[in-house]
Amino acid sequence: MPELSTVDETAVLTVESVRLTQSSPESRGGTVIPASGPPSGTSAPRRRIGVATAEERLIRYGSVAAALSLAWIITQRLLPWPGVLPFVLVTAVLVVLVDATLVAVTARRTDVTDRVVSDLVHLGALTLGVALLSTIAFTFWRGLEALPHPNQYTSDMAGVGPRAPLDQGGLLHAIVGTLIEIAIAVAISVPLGVGAAIFMTEVGGRLARIVRTIVEAMTALPSIVAGLFIYTAAIVSLGMPKSGLAAALALSVMMLPIIARASVVVLRVVPGSLREASLALGASQWKTVWHVVLPTARPGLATALILGIARGVGETSPVLLTSGAASFVVLDPTNGVMNSLPLYIYQAVRSGEPGLIVRGFGAASVLMALVLVLFVVARRLARQRVSRRPSLFRRLFDTAKETR
Repeated sequence: MPELSTVDETAVLTVESVRLTQSSPESRGGTVIPASGPPSGTSAPRRRIGVATAEERLIRYGSVAAALSLAWIITQRLLPWPGVLPFVLVTAVLVVLVDATLVAVTARRTDVTDRVVSDLVHLGALTLGVALLSTIAFTFWRGLEALPHPNQYTSDMAGVGPRAPLDQGGLLHAIVGTLIEIAIAVAISVPLGVGAAIFMTEVGGRLARIVRTIVEAMTALPSIVAGLFIYTAAIVSLGMPKSGLAAALALSVMMLPIIARASVVVLRVVPGSLREASLALGASQWKTVWHVVLPTARPGLATALILGIARGVGETSPVLLTSGAASFVVLDPTNGVMNSLPLYIYQAVRSGEPGLIVRGFGAASVLMALVLVLFVVARRLARQRVSRRPSLFRRLFDTAKETR
């Protein structure tokens, strides 16, 4: 093929440009709409949900600063409201008002409502956190003088007077009594509570509604009534002596409805498809509950156990009525009185002796640490673990697959 000359190449380019010009919308009298999107190769910035912008953070911090200033002027200069509590309450109200006013300047009514509700939620969470931390800090601060002494954890109060120095005596008898009573109460209330929850969720019927009504009524039962019930039924009627077992029975009455109600909520969350699949593969209802439902709900059941322990470990009035108090270590819960940390704290703080009051706050600190340890142990035991042996559900599935 002969090569094109320079003149021929120029002619070809001219023809192509004319053809493109004639086929364009502008040459036909059309209107060209410019692209409204971002340039090619770039994307519009996206805002992350739940992350405040710089403007929102500036408004919130400015609202807090303005509320603090106005609250100081109102409570300290204009009105006779001295003290920390009036200042905090006025600040909380002004934070919400100032924040809503600033947002209303540039936002819609829906945004203002959302900001007000968000401020109220944050203030509630802050109030709860401050109350909890201040309680823990105050307890440890008051008992700090007694906590460093090792004898507080290795000795009891046998032969130690109320005015004895802190390097004599200890909390061993109360710690041992609390652990024994809580262990017995857990051994009684967990099977009954979880069993009642399984009956209400998996069996049903008229009797299940009656059980649910009784459990809900027991949830609001005062602790002193539980103590009086065990005192009347076990100690007065059956002749049982005041002991750690009687105190554990009273604590189990308090823990049982909490564990049952929390377990009902957890078992209802288990998907029904798991039950249906297990029953379809040939498993009975009992095996479905034991091998499918309970392992699936194990972390939630641990939460129910934690709530029950939290309710029972700090009760004083049932223990005061049923166990009595001993100043020495008692290991047999069926014979003789047995002390516990809540009862020891009650007796120490109300004694009026400065040394015993310090011991009482030290015992309260030990009780909080003990509850934390029990919570961690319950969580560790309830953690899902992969078993080397396949579960019943998996074995039934494999068997059904092989028979096809």
